Amino acid sequence: MTVHDRISPVAPYDLAASARGGDPTRRFRDGTLVLTLPEGVARVHQEAGGRLVLEANDEATLVRTRFVLGTDVDHRPFLAMVHADRALASRVARARGLRPLRTATVAHALVKAMCGQLIQASAAAAIERAILRLTSAADPVSPPREALVALGSARIASVGLAQRRADALVHVARTLDLERLHGHDTPAVIARLTREPQLGPWSAGVVATYGLGRPDSGLVGDLGLVRVARARFGPDAGVAETRALLAPYTGWEAFASLHIMSLDEARAGA
Repeated sequence: MTVHDRISPVAPYDLAASARGGDPTRRFRDGTLVLTLPEGVARVHQEAGGRLVLEANDEATLVRTRFVLGTDVDHRPFLAMVHADRALASRVARARGLRPLRTATVAHALVKAMCGQLIQASAAAAIERAILRLTSAADPVSPPREALVALGSARIASVGLAQRRADALVHVARTLDLERLHGHDTPAVIARLTREPQLGPWSAGVVATYGLGRPDSGLVGDLGLVRVARARFGPDAGVAETRALLAPYTGWEAFASLHIMSLDEARAGA
């Protein structure tokens, strides 16, 4: 059985812009986003008027798809904030509908966070994909925390994640009910996660942004943000200065992080 849905997201919403970037559970081709979810496969495309057309194997898959897409967030207050920053306003004007798509499980966001720490993005993506393949029968699927615990840290480390991070990943998955974090506000989530080994503010921000869909969680300390901070504040800028970059966008730090990082990407491609 195939079920369908049509969603009118809070505008602006740009599926093509949002679907870019590495995530082993999704691919975007010829205008269609294909999501491999725990419940099944979903396909999404955007009509000329902006509506999203969803197709899935059952209603449970549609529910998960709606969460991943994050269509319920009205980020127009963020768009209004950027006018004071001329450089950022120029970038945002070209990608007003950009959204941080979410992972299907919080455990997947935790994997993403552990893999992305201080290593090249392509290597992080390869390790993330390898871990998800260990927990999936076929194509990579966002795992529940129980699947990570069942793998064990030695098996996870065997596909390239540093042993201390693999140990921390399994420890957090075993001792913390990750999905219950949805019931806590963002400051409490960040505080709880940063008490865990190998989880600093950047990693906690990844979990909150992508696993929980929180717009008020910035990627503090991201290397892209650090490079922008050094261009603005000087060569010694670090984590504190990335907080300063995000400070004008209280409540919308996740969106600010994405767009400020695009400044770094544009500079690298210049």
